[in-house]
Amino acid sequence: MRNPFRHMGPLIAGVTIGIAISVGTTVLADKQESSSSNALPLEDLRNFSEIFAKVKESYVEEIDDKQLIESAIRGMLTGLDPHSAYLNLEEFKELQVGTTGEFGGLGIEVTMEDGFVKVVSPIDDTPAQRAGVHAGDLVIRLNDTPVKGMTISDAVKIMRGKPGTDIDLLIVREGEDKPLTITITRAIIKVKSVKNRILEDGFGYVRITSFQTRTGDQIREAVDKLREESGGDLKGLVLDLRNNPGGVLGAAVSVSDAFITDGMIVYTEGRGGHEELEFHAKPEDVLKGAPMVVLINGGSASASEIVSGALQDHKRAVIMGSQSFGKGSVQTIFPLSSDTAVKITTARYFTPSGRSIQAEGIKPDIEIKPLKVSSNEKGSIERIKEADLSGHLTNGQAKNGDEKQAASSAKKDAKASENDDLASKDYPLYEALTLLKGIDILQKIGN
Repeated sequence: MRNPFRHMGPLIAGVTIGIAISVGTTVLADKQESSSSNALPLEDLRNFSEIFAKVKESYVEEIDDKQLIESAIRGMLTGLDPHSAYLNLEEFKELQVGTTGEFGGLGIEVTMEDGFVKVVSPIDDTPAQRAGVHAGDLVIRLNDTPVKGMTISDAVKIMRGKPGTDIDLLIVREGEDKPLTITITRAIIKVKSVKNRILEDGFGYVRITSFQTRTGDQIREAVDKLREESGGDLKGLVLDLRNNPGGVLGAAVSVSDAFITDGMIVYTEGRGGHEELEFHAKPEDVLKGAPMVVLINGGSASASEIVSGALQDHKRAVIMGSQSFGKGSVQTIFPLSSDTAVKITTARYFTPSGRSIQAEGIKPDIEIKPLKVSSNEKGSIERIKEADLSGHLTNGQAKNGDEKQAASSAKKDAKASENDDLASKDYPLYEALTLLKGIDILQKIGN
């Protein structure tokens, strides 16, 4: 069989119309028939032919030959794993627009689990996220239609629609006593792949929402911008991959390569040595060796797991958060002569040390369980300090009218207030920043 990776073509992300048929990176194969040395199971094909004829003859309603054959193909592929599928003309076209970063829908990545639609992750700044959809939610009803028994394609057709229209999702969520009804207004989704900001002097933050074609370039631009805002030096970086459902394989490799100077990034293995592919790093580190913390959670899938696994194996970053989704398989798109296609799982991803991501995910170096930090209640009494006492002695070093020292003190107080606010708003990010500051202190002591 010809290697489908020989022409990488457009690497197609698992993000289509805001609702993915499956999660992760896929590869477009050559539009040619593959040969196989395996003999056809003629007896089984005779049985299929007999069943086909019997359904045509005896089914309660007349059924079209094309519909019957398509249903048989879908059943054959969906019986393999959750990600192999038949793509009709409409589905195939939709899959090919996944790397643009602009599409219509709700803004969630989904898969099927036990007959229900499972949310892998809501995408940042989309209707689904704003409405309160969480990673891990099970959708059991779409408007008045039960999901049980649907294919993922059926569910997608109901969820997508004209921007501005509403849809009700009945959701089962872990920890909730009863199902939740969430109303989402459909919209055109424009995904900004990379966001960045300064957390504290010298410490940067970069979030990747999904892996698109230009994400590798954008991550380098973001680090350059943070370095400029920090006065030319970065003491550490938090890379946030939480609720990132994946996307383009090449982007995952490019992001990893931005921080790793040599060695393997990721490799794939298929059956019998087929579909083998290796990616290696080039000698450049955009952070120049500054420490990193990578945040992941159960909504971090596929390309996110490739990046976090590579950085973990190379000991380039501390992985913090909760175990990732565990989507470590490669889907290859084989176009057919009828302008349709089949998507077949052809390989598994492995981290540089040989760990399979599939069904395992990436285990963080430091686990942070979900919790909420509350700020002090109003009216609580703060501890009295020496400086609060009437007539207290000065430290003997302050000078009257030292405006620079006063301004510096005020700036530190403001930053401390911001960090307290960060702890209550995003506790894992607060812990990541604290760890980076600790690493920076230890490095200074060592020097």
